[in-house]
Amino acid sequence: MARLSLAQIEQYQLNGYLFIENYFSSEEMDLLLEIARADEQLAADAIERYDVEARISRLSLRTYLSDDIYSALVRCKRLVEPMEQLIGGEVFHYHHKMMLKEPHVGGAWEWHQDYGYWYKNFLRADMASCMIAVDQASKENGCLQVLKGSHLFDRIEHGMRGNQTGADPQRVDLIKQHLETVYCEMEPGTALFFHCNLLHRSDPNDSPLPRWSLICCYSAANNPTFNADGAGQYEPLEIGDDDSILKYGLDGVGD
Repeated sequence: MARLSLAQIEQYQLNGYLFIENYFSSEEMDLLLEIARADEQLAADAIERYDVEARISRLSLRTYLSDDIYSALVRCKRLVEPMEQLIGGEVFHYHHKMMLKEPHVGGAWEWHQDYGYWYKNFLRADMASCMIAVDQASKENGCLQVLKGSHLFDRIEHGMRGNQTGADPQRVDLIKQHLETVYCEMEPGTALFFHCNLLHRSDPNDSPLPRWSLICCYSAANNPTFNADGAGQYEPLEIGDDDSILKYGLDGVGD
């Protein structure tokens, strides 16, 4: 399935997010995980972010697309066509990142909106992401939490929380009194589409199980950028066939 139903679009608009279980196959996720865990460049590029208790979270972010399984996922119809429905027109790739929450040491992410990070680069919040669970995500290993409907509050002021960018804690505390906190427990292959103004966070991973996920981030093609020479420049996104994920995955394992 690539096209979303009207009911799914309305759910996204109301809640700020949309779950689709079994969106990617176990074979696709097994290949992605095998390639990512063996990817020395992915590990070398990983950056560290500290929460307010100095616990470390790691992520590896790429602003470019290549002939690999990560980019095949970014380009696939299963992601691009729903993103165009949710954002309202042509989209382009902003970046994609592997979130590397390791057993016992993966730190928390503070409450934030993605547009809290991206506001300095883009004029409008016509942006969204899709998180793909590569490992199982549960409360025990620090799954994503969202405040249901919080995207409707628009952008909130952000400041430094540890060395992360976090939303104004007083405003978040007030919002939490009015909205439901949803724990996004996900089996491998589940896709979570979410608006760039949706407030979200995660707990540290105190379990013996890793929680890796791939997040693919998109912007409306007509969203002006302030960063004329950096990441976030519009480039037409060549939409790939869904079977290219397995093709690049099998090629990557065979290398």
